[in-house]
Amino acid sequence: MTGVRGTVTLCLVFIAVVVGMFVFSTTRTVTLSVEELLTKGVITLDRPRDIVPFELTTAQGEPFTNASLLGNWTFIFFGFTNCPDICPVSMSVMAQAEQRLRADDANLAEQFQGVLVSVDPERDTPEVLGPYVQAFSKNFAGVYGTRELVAAFAQQLNATFAKVPDNNGGYQMDHTGTIAIINPKGHYHGFIKMPHKADVVAMAFRSYATDF
Repeated sequence: MTGVRGTVTLCLVFIAVVVGMFVFSTTRTVTLSVEELLTKGVITLDRPRDIVPFELTTAQGEPFTNASLLGNWTFIFFGFTNCPDICPVSMSVMAQAEQRLRADDANLAEQFQGVLVSVDPERDTPEVLGPYVQAFSKNFAGVYGTRELVAAFAQQLNATFAKVPDNNGGYQMDHTGTIAIINPKGHYHGFIKMPHKADVVAMAFRSYATDF
């Protein structure tokens, strides 16, 4: 009888170990190295860059400055609300990434900050920009400023934009499609190339936030 009990106990212990390993493997936070992120289109700067002082404004009328970048991992996309394709896709991808992060670890996800900086100050008034960005995520910020102020900020993050007239008397905005990544110290840390994917954005955040 003692032998049977011992065998049963060993079996139960074995099963517990197997189940534990399975749970660990399926719930642990997976992170990638800088080299592995590179293969997915995430570029990490060899040395994070300081960002010279800038002054922009959120759609809610709050200052958006260097201080706004401290304490979080900020993912910034330069776009505009009349953008027909790239902008809504990229904003949707960042929103999907945020949702996945919150589902996995709500506390860690609090460090994820999504921002759309408008490159179209003529049309993107606060009344237009605010609802547009909030439609993707209530936690995201829409930011605007004069063309000169936005251009100076964008240049620091290797982003450019230009006004391109169309055949109907209007115009579109040609702009960089990368997502800039700012670390919690407010430094330009890297960027994500197109095409953007939610799992890549989430993975980049997890990898950086875990090892920073």
